[in-house]
Amino acid sequence: MQAIGSDKLQINLMTTRTLGITQNLYDYLLSISLREPEILTKLRQETALQPMGRMQIAPEQGQFMALLVQLLGAKKTLEVGVFTGYSSLIVALALPPDGKLVACDVSEEFTAIAQRYWQQAGVTHKIDFHLAPALETLDKLLVAGEAETFDFAFIDADKSNYDNYYERSLQLIRSGGVIAIDNVLWSGKVADPEIQDNRTKKIRAFNHKLLQDQRITLSLIPIGDGLTLVRKN
Repeated sequence: MQAIGSDKLQINLMTTRTLGITQNLYDYLLSISLREPEILTKLRQETALQPMGRMQIAPEQGQFMALLVQLLGAKKTLEVGVFTGYSSLIVALALPPDGKLVACDVSEEFTAIAQRYWQQAGVTHKIDFHLAPALETLDKLLVAGEAETFDFAFIDADKSNYDNYYERSLQLIRSGGVIAIDNVLWSGKVADPEIQDNRTKKIRAFNHKLLQDQRITLSLIPIGDGLTLVRKN
């Protein structure tokens, strides 16, 4: 009878919704799953000291993105928003020797850190960095005939332009390719109707647009600050 009671207790403890992550559970998650190369750890630690260090993606999110790149067999990838280079470095490390990452950012200060770590990791030859407004770079890629040639894209830049970045990236991605968009849960602000600042409203509208977009297959992953994955049909 005791065994039956234990089984019932275990069933009751199972859940049909995503768990809330306590600090203790988060620490456990990292301890049994994170395989972070030392150079990525150093970059993450240096980034944490920056005034805007909170913009850094979570290490488990980076590892998840690297897995996506490998599952896709990606050789040509795109990044909109480099910051200090953690996400671009982890993607570059996941790419094959002949892989390519086109990276876009406007901050010379933060991307100087990124380029230093790219060089230390020996992946500079894989990264085509554009220090310019991302929309200009994306439009140039389209004009150059690179539509539908990318396998994977990551968007993590100014939220007011998310829709513009998405539309360009969707043109650049091949059928079956994946776009990952960061910060779509926006620290929970998107779910609070009393919060009506411009960036929050932009993300809400963007999320709603993706829900209705029949050009893609959609999944929102509650990792980091919310990561939407779209597969181009």
